Amino acid sequence: MHIEPLENRVVIKLLEEKVRPGGIIIPTEAKEKSMEGIVMTVGPDVRRLKEGDTVLYSKFVGTEVIYQGEDFLIMKESEVLAILGSE
Repeated sequence: MHIEPLENRVVIKLLEEKVRPGGIIIPTEAKEKSMEGIVMTVGPDVRRLKEGDTVLYSKFVGTEVIYQGEDFLIMKESEVLAILGSE
């Protein structure tokens, strides 16, 4: 992938489905308040996030981009709500 975000922006790959324990798949449309994604690239002014971080963000932030057939969001670092750790 070669999207280079400027300033304090990050490129996030959308996680469209989440498999819950028991094998239940929850599609993106069923999520109401927040979304999850993986940080793909970061701009030069980003301080806390790094490539590979799984993050939580509000449903209505960022700019949706389709690049090489995949869905991404470009948003400011400050629009990310949390970094999710492994369980």
